[in-house]
Amino acid sequence: MPNAKKTATPAKEYDLVVIGAGINGLGIAKDAAERGMSVVLVEQEDICFGVSAWSGRLIHGGLRYLEHMDLPLVRESLKERERLFKLAPHLVKPVDLIMPFYKKNRRPAWMIWAGMMAYDFLSIDKTVPWHRILGKAKVKDRFKGMSDSGLGGAAVFIDGQVEYAERLCVELALGASELGGEIRIHEKVVGFEFSNGRVVGVQTLNSEGKTSSIKAKAVINAAGPWVDRVNDNLKQGNTKRLIGGTKGSHIIVDPFPGAPNDVIYYESQADGRLVLVIPWMGRYLIGTTDTKFDLEPDAARADQTEIEYLLREVNALIPESGLTQKDILYTYSGVRPLPYAPGVSEWKIPRSHIVLDHTSDSLPGLYSVVGGKLTTFRQLAEDAVTLVLKKEFGERRACVNKQKMFPGAQDTDWSALKAELVAGGAIKPDTAERLVALYGCRARLVASYVKKDSKLAERFDPRSPAIAAELVVATQDEFAQTLTDIYARRILLAFEPGHGLESVKRASEIVGKLNGWDKKLVAQNIKEYQVWLDHLKVPKVA
Repeated sequence: MPNAKKTATPAKEYDLVVIGAGINGLGIAKDAAERGMSVVLVEQEDICFGVSAWSGRLIHGGLRYLEHMDLPLVRESLKERERLFKLAPHLVKPVDLIMPFYKKNRRPAWMIWAGMMAYDFLSIDKTVPWHRILGKAKVKDRFKGMSDSGLGGAAVFIDGQVEYAERLCVELALGASELGGEIRIHEKVVGFEFSNGRVVGVQTLNSEGKTSSIKAKAVINAAGPWVDRVNDNLKQGNTKRLIGGTKGSHIIVDPFPGAPNDVIYYESQADGRLVLVIPWMGRYLIGTTDTKFDLEPDAARADQTEIEYLLREVNALIPESGLTQKDILYTYSGVRPLPYAPGVSEWKIPRSHIVLDHTSDSLPGLYSVVGGKLTTFRQLAEDAVTLVLKKEFGERRACVNKQKMFPGAQDTDWSALKAELVAGGAIKPDTAERLVALYGCRARLVASYVKKDSKLAERFDPRSPAIAAELVVATQDEFAQTLTDIYARRILLAFEPGHGLESVKRASEIVGKLNGWDKKLVAQNIKEYQVWLDHLKVPKVA
């Protein structure tokens, strides 16, 4: 919480400063800590505040990247997808995708079939089944609501889904912290430290108005779409624009007539781009768009043109859906941190990642991450840390995270765990289901607080089986500092019907008692959360 006081804290030297707590920054911090580096991660807002939360939440091999013949990226994505199935099975799960063949498609059926074959061969070592081709009758049997006008059949293939991308990021932060990594959220980089022409750290300002000087042998800017804005603080060197972000927007609706049970991946009739209808948290996520966006990334919102585009496409695919703007529960938008590529259409901008060494810009010691995607964060992190170790330390320390289970996946007997949670009687079956889905085996940590204080089994929200112990875990064990951190990126009530607004007063009282908030701070937290909900707004039709 801001106040007027500003005092400097003593400097401490680390091996590495990482800027940004999105999926890439967190992956880098965890990888560095695993290789024995002293690392501090600094984030201006919160874990998973930016684009990592605003994606389609698919862990996919990048089928469409085949069109651009980016075979290395497809192979990398498929390998990382398979790895996440194994290392984070509580959060990353296989899902079936259906890709229909329509006569009006710009991509003929043979091209899709060829793409499927390539997709399978590039993931020859996968554990999930290969694709299947269904005829018209069989695909209509499976997806009854789809339009049959010009339908010739469909391909069915498997990719991954992470419904709770925020929880994936939280577990990366936990993994880094458990190995000595320091996670500092609500602390903004406002300058850089220099010595003998090198970047040797950053200057920060936290939410209480306190400044810090953080010294390090290297700095990695992994701020996603904010990379250029962070680098604007350099005041020297020869940095040039790196990010040419594109906005992707989604709409969220309740189950509707004709809605599919599978993820549907189909070709837009307006422009040939690929659109998705994704079952998500008991509702449907429909997206995405792809338009260049040069404003402050946090200002990204779904606009009327995007909404009309997505509604038109889903209604064409599923004629009985009849979706209108009134059916939209909420929207969200994020800015992809793609490379700056003037004159190149959004669809054709490369999606592979770059770890840029700024030595060529007369800024040795500084590295910037451009691009990257949810699926390949681990490989990006490995590449970034390997480069820094080689350039700054002259070392080759092996990456050790390829087989390491996520904190919530240390025990994966989910049925036994649910039974264990309800055995004491304080935690009800629907709460146990929720806890295992969000926390995996770390649900035991939530239950441990209930055992210490039975009052923490309170279901504080009238629409959710969430319990008060989750609020304690969020603040005591998962770095959350504000009500918005908790609702939007820990317990995820922000994405439930009503956004948890009926429970914010009670939740703030519980957290306030824990953290010593007075009535003013309780009210301020509630107000800040209400303001944050603007990210999910549905624009009013003029």
